[in-house]
Order: sequence, then structure tokens, then C-alpha cells
Amino acid sequence: MHFVNSPYIVKKILNQNLIWEIHSKEKNIYITFDDGPNPETSIWILKTLDSFDAKASFFCVGDNIKKNPDILEKILKAKHTIGNHTFNHINGWKTKTDDYIKNVLKCDKYIETSLFRPPYGKIRPLQINRLKEKYKIVLWSVLSYDFDKNVTKQECLNNAIINTKKGSIVVFHDNIKSKDNLFYALPGFLEYFTKKGYKFKALTKKVL
Repeated sequence: MHFVNSPYIVKKILNQNLIWEIHSKEKNIYITFDDGPNPETSIWILKTLDSFDAKASFFCVGDNIKKNPDILEKILKAKHTIGNHTFNHINGWKTKTDDYIKNVLKCDKYIETSLFRPPYGKIRPLQINRLKEKYKIVLWSVLSYDFDKNVTKQECLNNAIINTKKGSIVVFHDNIKSKDNLFYALPGFLEYFTKKGYKFKALTKKVL
């Protein structure tokens, strides 16, 4: 079963100290990209965003930053924001809290940010408590499912469009696995909401 919107029960249980969407009357959308930087997708994403005068937030994996520091610099130069996505893209539900925190802090050696997103959205309450003083922990309100090979390109685009509204935090992925769906859905998503008068903003301290 695909939950394009975050299930209500999950929000209810983990709502404290987590950011799911931005409450605003303005027609703003907050696009986010997980898992990069990646040479096969990041540069294309940056060019596509620029063509729509769109800003976004990139939740980066530390090991990928280590391998592609030049791409991270391009993301920052384009005035997008960046966030910590652990060093090895680890699952908080399957990782001891001390080991999880160490992995998050290892990523911090390569990135300066106050934003954090747990890979897969899987994080334990104790891990949240350990991280909340240092980071704004950002989840999402719309998941495009660009990474799912059972989801067609058009379904991916539809997922994102139908469920997005003012203040939505929308997830796409900056990785090879999502490339086909991403390359189709992202331009369509940006074009659709641009015509509707929406703006695409990065997540910043002021917004959060």
C-alpha cells in the first residue's frame, strides 16, 4: 500500500518535534530531494529548478558529499538549502541510538546545516530526543514514490500533483534508482504549479 500523504496515525505518534508541512496562506511549495549529491541526477535537477526559478532543499548523504564535494558546492551556489541525511543512509528503526547519532554527526563533518531528515522517515523517539536540540527534524506531507519501480512515470507525477497544496513539503529523490520517474515527474510538477501561481521555496530557519 502506498501512503502518498504521511499517515495520520504516524503523525499523531511522532508529531512532537517533527516538521511535516509549513502552515502558510501563501501559495508556496517546499520541494525536497533526498540521497544526493549524485553526478547522474543532481546537475540535471539544478538546471531544471533554475529554469522555473525554483528553490529547493537537498537532504544529503554524507558519503555522497565526500565523493562529490563539487556538486554540493553547486547546490549551495545556486542558493538552495541543504540538510543532513546521515552519513550512510541508515535506518533508525534498525540501528542502536548511539550508533545512529554517531552516523548523523559523521555526516556533519562534511556539511553545515541545522536541518535533518531520517532516511526512510524511520526514526525512534529516543533518537528524536537526542537530535532535536541540534536540528530541525523535517519529514514530509507528500511522497512522490519516484523511487518505486512499480510506480509509472505518470503515476509519480499524479501522486505529487494531486496531494500537494499550500505549504506542502514534497519529496523527490536525487539518486539513480529514481532517475526515470524523476526526469519525467519533476518538470511536469514544476510546470503545473507554476501555471497555478505557486512559488517553490527552500526550507530555511525563517520558514521553520
